[in-house]
Amino acid sequence: MQTRVIGTIGGIYVAQSVLGGLTWSGLPGVLRANGLPLDRIGLVSLIVMPWALKFLWAAPVERWRLPAHGRDRSGDIVALGLAVVAVMLAGVALIGPVPVVPVLLALGVAATATATVDIACDGFAVQRLSRSNLGYGNAAQVGGAYIGAAIGGGVFLVLAERTGWTAATMVMAGLIIVLSLPFIALVRTTFNHTTHRGHVPSLGAALARPEVRVGLTISALYVIAQKTAMGMIGPLFVDLGYSLSALGVLNGAGSLTLGLAGALCGGAVVRRFGARHVLVAAIVAQALMLGMTALAIGGLGPDPRMVAPVALVAGPAIMALGFVALYAQFMRWSDPRQAGVDFTLFQCVDGAISMAVGLGAGVLAQHLGYAWFFAIACAMSLGTIPLLVYLTRHMGAARPPA
Repeated sequence: MQTRVIGTIGGIYVAQSVLGGLTWSGLPGVLRANGLPLDRIGLVSLIVMPWALKFLWAAPVERWRLPAHGRDRSGDIVALGLAVVAVMLAGVALIGPVPVVPVLLALGVAATATATVDIACDGFAVQRLSRSNLGYGNAAQVGGAYIGAAIGGGVFLVLAERTGWTAATMVMAGLIIVLSLPFIALVRTTFNHTTHRGHVPSLGAALARPEVRVGLTISALYVIAQKTAMGMIGPLFVDLGYSLSALGVLNGAGSLTLGLAGALCGGAVVRRFGARHVLVAAIVAQALMLGMTALAIGGLGPDPRMVAPVALVAGPAIMALGFVALYAQFMRWSDPRQAGVDFTLFQCVDGAISMAVGLGAGVLAQHLGYAWFFAIACAMSLGTIPLLVYLTRHMGAARPPA
């Protein structure tokens, strides 16, 4: 049964991340190819807003998912949420990549639906997986995210260039529906019994726990270090003269090979060296990559056309290692009685910081140029290391009892 749970939640994480890959990696390249300026492309980061704010509705969703008396409704939430995503993507397919405002509005609705689905799926995973299998669940989560990102940011771009925006987006909508079916079937056939529950999920119960508060700060620092420059690598690649197909192939290759390998091997690396060391090492590697990119664009290093593909491919692996360590710790810190609330708080910090640095990234890159932008991003990554080292000195707190 544990294997089935891991497999089906992995499918949901892939489905969610198809939308994320399309939005974060695919859409910026398409918009740049259509001539949009970098500061307008930076508006794509607004789509992260539901992921930053989903803590506002996490407790009501979790209370509806796990009623005081009744069956587990995780499957119902996932079915409804991903149906909304598919409909919104169909609308985006008909609108086209431009005008950009209606596309962003539709993707914003889809992002709200996936954020809600994520509350239910994360809560279900922490609740149903034994402590010994949390690492496998986390690998399914992070690995699924990279597979989805490879599809949404890689396969989608290749299809868009070869078959057109409409057909490529419709394919993504259909794929999301197919990926959600095994999870829905599992919940409705296996976890359909009526249960009495005494605990009432709430934000207050989460924030009252010190490990949750420390975890929120750690998450903010790590995301600042890792995601400041992520949204600008695709536009840089296009500006250097590469095609959308090349961008799609390298996005897919980075996510499916090094990114997925980093996710799958991350658990073993964390067990061997500890979460603290893995997080710091990932940030150092990210800073080195950003510094190399800045020097290359500024004419002080290798040819930028050689560096940009390396950044596209190596970036997912660096992020995967760190996020496996970070998210595994989040699962341990989440109370199984309200895991959808606790885990959501951690992810909301991720979403809020991603949105803020994404908006700032577009403005900085547009007005300062790529060289200065990547240099600033490198300095920000290095600046987070001392604080992160201090805050992670007690990582490893045991998962609270159910």
